[in-house]
Amino acid sequence: MNKISGLMRSTRAATAVEYGLILALIFIGIIAAVGNVATQAGEMWTDISSNSGQAMNHP
Repeated sequence: MNKISGLMRSTRAATAVEYGLILALIFIGIIAAVGNVATQAGEMWTDISSNSGQAMNHP
């Protein structure tokens, strides 16, 4: 009975570790995606600023 009980504990621990690794990978993916979106948004606003400045100075 103790062996079966020990197996259940180790299975639960392994499952918890697996879920932790999956969550870590998801978190890394989210961070990478947010960083990419932030870079693209910054470039977009720089282009808008540049183009609007040129439009206002155009005769």
